Amino acid sequence: MAYRKVCDAQSGPMVGEGLHCSGGLDLDWDLDKEELQEPEPIMDRMQMQHVDCQRSGCSDPGPDPDPELMEPIQPSVSVSPHGRFERLQEDPNYISHFTRAPGHKGQRRIHSFLLRYFLAGVGLFVLGVLIGWFIRTPAVKPPSAPAASSDLLEDLLKGITADKINALHRSFSSLSDDSEEAVARYLSRQWVGLGLTEVHLSNHTVLLSLPGSTPNTITDRSSHQCFLPNGIPCDQRGPNDLPKQQFSYAAYSAVGSLQGEVVDVQYAGVDDLRRAKDSLNLTNQIALVKLGRAPLLYKLSLLSELGFGGVLLYIDPCDAPPGSHTWHQAFRVTLNPGGNPAISEVSREAGRGLTSLLVQPISTFLAKKLLSSPSTGQGDSCVPLARPPNTERERITLTVGNQLSSKKIYNVVGYLKGKRNPDRYVLVGSRHDSDQGGGASAIMNQLIAALTEQTKQAWVPDRTTVFCSWGGSALGNIGSYEWGKDNSVVLQSSAVAYVSLNSPVRGTETLRATASPTLRQLTSDIQRRQLLSCIRGGNCPGPNVSSLQLPGDVNFFANQLAVPTVEFAFQQTKAEETTSFLSEAQFSAESPETLDPLFKFHETIAKMTAEAILRLVNDPVLPFNPLDIALDVQNKLKDTSVVTQSMLSTASSLRDHAAFFQSETMRPANDPKERDPSHVRMLNDVLRDLEKSFILPQTPPGVYRNLLYSLPGRTPQFSVLRFSQEAVLHCNVTSRALKHNSAAKEVLCHSTMNQSLSLILRAIRSAERLVCFGMGLFENYPNDKK
Repeated sequence: MAYRKVCDAQSGPMVGEGLHCSGGLDLDWDLDKEELQEPEPIMDRMQMQHVDCQRSGCSDPGPDPDPELMEPIQPSVSVSPHGRFERLQEDPNYISHFTRAPGHKGQRRIHSFLLRYFLAGVGLFVLGVLIGWFIRTPAVKPPSAPAASSDLLEDLLKGITADKINALHRSFSSLSDDSEEAVARYLSRQWVGLGLTEVHLSNHTVLLSLPGSTPNTITDRSSHQCFLPNGIPCDQRGPNDLPKQQFSYAAYSAVGSLQGEVVDVQYAGVDDLRRAKDSLNLTNQIALVKLGRAPLLYKLSLLSELGFGGVLLYIDPCDAPPGSHTWHQAFRVTLNPGGNPAISEVSREAGRGLTSLLVQPISTFLAKKLLSSPSTGQGDSCVPLARPPNTERERITLTVGNQLSSKKIYNVVGYLKGKRNPDRYVLVGSRHDSDQGGGASAIMNQLIAALTEQTKQAWVPDRTTVFCSWGGSALGNIGSYEWGKDNSVVLQSSAVAYVSLNSPVRGTETLRATASPTLRQLTSDIQRRQLLSCIRGGNCPGPNVSSLQLPGDVNFFANQLAVPTVEFAFQQTKAEETTSFLSEAQFSAESPETLDPLFKFHETIAKMTAEAILRLVNDPVLPFNPLDIALDVQNKLKDTSVVTQSMLSTASSLRDHAAFFQSETMRPANDPKERDPSHVRMLNDVLRDLEKSFILPQTPPGVYRNLLYSLPGRTPQFSVLRFSQEAVLHCNVTSRALKHNSAAKEVLCHSTMNQSLSLILRAIRSAERLVCFGMGLFENYPNDKK
């Protein structure tokens, strides 16, 4: 017996989750001719009622048939996420209960009963034989199914412990040869031993800027006293000061000697520079600049435009984290924006760098001495360093002797292949610089061990995880840039996200998370769950997630490719608004044993990172929130003094479409029973590419091209708007000071407010079109299947 559902061709509109037919539910019954040879009165009545109902189109099928004679038909139905019928097939468990009443024929009835008893006996015998056979046959256990996502996460986190990370760190730190090549080869062997079947070791020959054979010096012209960058007199230098040279210079600075007056320009803001220019001739003078508040490369571009010849960098004691050692300690910075520096042979022979400025970091103590400043102390009562009014400026000689050298750097890249989408990559990056103590490498090794252990328990990830350990990170993220550029075509179409382990534990004061807006909700959820079991117990801080641009290997992927990124880290400072760019200063890292003797902070970062990786490689639909991008855009456009009504309307439209896209379109795609792989893959590509709409063609030096990452500040704002406002002022300041036009001046002076607003408006409209395309993927989705 077969049945089918018949609807009128002119189907009514869908209301809610239901699909309405214009007529009633008509069932056509096809019965075998043999069953119709001797129709009984009951069957005649049933057929008559059914035919009459069909002819009259009534909605009431009449009185229900006798339940003893028939059972209700339960069709097997598969329903799409929107409630439409996708297919209607015969229920294999359906059994007809219609039987003809036997006649009163005595002998025939006796024979029928005997036959039934005989057949039942034979059936019982055969059944017993089969049961005995299967009992004696050894059972073959089917392969165990992968655990549920919650169980998988719980098992994964159980495999990550502080003791295991400590053991991996001790193994890493016990290497007798700490050269980059030896460290990279060790990591490659470790990863293979931990379960990765495909690991690649690559190298690049690059130009590195290293300290010279003699230290850089600052000499007071009036007293003829020479100082090292940390403030110690040159004649008191001891053998322990030689290693400190590695953290007392600016990589890729110009080299040579320069005499000039020390000019206090504070943070090198436009107002500070205007006051300095109004007071004296700045040509070939030496600027004393505080680190922080803006990217270093941006500050140097302004100082170069004004004609300065040298720059001394320091950290104000009021900005320094509590317990830091900046008072008598210099630091290292890099002037390399990323990758292998493209320095010509002529510049190399002339001893030039990536800037015409002689740049040298110094200690806070030496800065105070050069300023003759009375400021002391830290905390709320701290008074920032500044040159007192009417104080004579110091004249000094700055000597920088850095050397350029071609050397090889090494990258280690390992793959944990996915099954359904092996060509979609979740990148996990750390660095193996010998001066970073090895904490990041230990966490990376623990993550690899924990994830590969789950694959041995029948778990197969959906997407491929790419583990990366970069070389040359300290001098400008050289390894990540070179590998990224070599694989940029593949990464642009296949990279899903970048999970950073740049410096996971650089303090124990604050847990900070940085994520692009699409991953902000996921990051906040992970942080909130992990903080339920605080390390200190009680007094747990709330989620601290921002989208501030930070230095590190994440730069290339977030800034050049617009790949969504996330990073968890413990740090020492709480004042995120003013001290964000202090991380540009590189100090000799304390060992993990000193910072975190029990490795509990390392364990927390490892578990958070592991959960992020699991969600990114395992969720059928990527855990991205397009609505968060729209809300972030609106939040940055609150300054109505420069924003047009057209831009506000476009941003509002993006928010409305993103909200609908997130709530109505992504929901059916997440239904495991009705998920169509091709549609979900296209949906994931839309979610992945949404940030690419916000890449600008060019920005001021040190400022991210990705509009979604902002600079620190109390008021959220697109960074390009902030620097466009400064550019107009800066052009007025430098118009008479410059005799030639330069590339930096072109960027600053021609990035006017109107041009910046036009670029932002174009980015918002591009994102909105992509969201609308994503909604179109599922517009007729339920009707696609037959």
